[in-house]
Amino acid sequence: MSRLLRALAILVLVGSCGGRVSGPIPRDLDNACAILDEQPQYMRAFRATASRWGVPVHVQMATIHQESRFDGEARTPFRYVLGVIPMGRQSSAYGYSQALDGTWDEYREETNRFSARRNDIYDATDFMGWYMAKSRENLGIPLDDARNQYLAYHEGRTGYRRGSYNAKPWLLRVADKVEERSLMYQAQLQRCGRGRAGLF
Repeated sequence: MSRLLRALAILVLVGSCGGRVSGPIPRDLDNACAILDEQPQYMRAFRATASRWGVPVHVQMATIHQESRFDGEARTPFRYVLGVIPMGRQSSAYGYSQALDGTWDEYREETNRFSARRNDIYDATDFMGWYMAKSRENLGIPLDDARNQYLAYHEGRTGYRRGSYNAKPWLLRVADKVEERSLMYQAQLQRCGRGRAGLF
């Protein structure tokens, strides 16, 4: 009986450690270098995506900051009826990139990455690279244009083409903040020696 209890305790311990694929949320989200010092695997993921899709590291980081604050388990809030009865989440967005179920499935099918997980930083950044590369191809948005890439990311390429964001002043303000953070991260990365041609 004691062996069974020990085995169960080990299973519970292992299960509790495995919930977050890429570690805890970095402490200082306003410092790109501190983020990467605390989570070195992020830089490997960002560089892989920059090499594969051409999206600069600082654009990836600013977008992830806006979408999930670097929380791999981030989900949208619950909706409530009468203020108390939960009626499901606002959307299926999940993970670092806040990818929706349908878009994530499209990504996995097109890239043959069927085991990709939204709470894995490597998969989440690769998804963002794939999506932004398509926005460049279909909409002509440069990969280093954090503001317009974010608008297309948030509204979808069809919504961006229609200019749906123009009716959302709050979203335009958010996109401006993404651009500002992207430039801030870029400058920080260059100062701490993480800048490299083609990646920033």
